Amino acid sequence: MTSDLAFTLFRFGFLILLWLLVLAAVATLRRDVFGTVVTPRGKGRKEADERRRANRRARRAARVKGAAAAAPNTLLITGGPLVGTALPLGASPIVIGRSPACTLVLEDEYASSRHAALSPGSDGWWIEDLSSRNGTFVDDERLTEPRPLKAGDIIRIGQTTLELVK
Repeated sequence: MTSDLAFTLFRFGFLILLWLLVLAAVATLRRDVFGTVVTPRGKGRKEADERRRANRRARRAARVKGAAAAAPNTLLITGGPLVGTALPLGASPIVIGRSPACTLVLEDEYASSRHAALSPGSDGWWIEDLSSRNGTFVDDERLTEPRPLKAGDIIRIGQTTLELVK
């Protein structure tokens, strides 16, 4: 009699644990599917949002107004293994490739050891393909000769994309 009662309690306990597991899995899936809802809280949240929007509008207007006037000062990697890496542009040329001797070393199978070079000129930055096998592309156009760059130009070397930013 005692063993039957213990066995029945054990079965109900096991059943309750299984249902808790199922409910936890459903809650996790629901959270993953619908995401986390962020509600504005705290004092000054509305003012901070307004300032952020005003700053975005001002940056957008400045970008449109003086896109040609402002020279880029950073090379940002926007795609590939080193995404998020920023390289400040100085007065010296930048050689891009897989070789450890390059200024910017790419971990990209489709890049040559010395793939491309960025060099400063009197009128801004210039890019040149260094006879690479897969080519260098600026705004989806293959380079055949040195070309001037402006802020916002997208450079593609193998599977890596780079962008000149201010």
